[in-house]
Amino acid sequence: MPFFSFFRFFLTWWGVFILGALDSSLFFFVPFGNDAIVVYLAARDPSLFWLYPLMTTAGSVVGAAVTYVIGAKIGDAELGRFVSERRLDGLRRRVKEVGAFAMGLSAALPPPFPLTAIVLTSGALKVDPRVFFGVFAGSRLIRFGLEAWLARRYGESVLKVLESDIARRIVIGLVIVSIAGTVFTIVQAWRGTRRRPAG
Repeated sequence: MPFFSFFRFFLTWWGVFILGALDSSLFFFVPFGNDAIVVYLAARDPSLFWLYPLMTTAGSVVGAAVTYVIGAKIGDAELGRFVSERRLDGLRRRVKEVGAFAMGLSAALPPPFPLTAIVLTSGALKVDPRVFFGVFAGSRLIRFGLEAWLARRYGESVLKVLESDIARRIVIGLVIVSIAGTVFTIVQAWRGTRRRPAG
């Protein structure tokens, strides 16, 4: 059974675009999914190693843009429906202290940085979208591009690691975490909607 066979749909250039969009959306939780797919595809098909970071970054920007717009529409007063108050206080302070550039850079970092919460809060607090998404896209492209370049350079060794039994077990664990995280996020959003006072 080939590695990632149950993710066969995502093992294409349009698949990484969709996964990137889902990972940056409000409800889906895919820790390290983009990174793993980019590395695997670049190692498997080194002639197209440059394409996968571009498509993953484009998908990430689309998904983040939707989340940003949702944040802008719900506004600061409704953010508590989607982000815990403890985390929200910290994000509000960060927006005031560091601005759009640093927020965009933070949003491009891998877990445990809270991607959705950062993008949603940035939208609600009207962080400059041009600066935010410029930094976000550039940082993500560098991150995924470096991963793809390294995977291309060490392709055979990378594939041996990714197709090992240990790697399969890690992937299964990440899939379970992704499903649990997605369900938790949807439930939290639903509860927040239920708590919303009638207007």
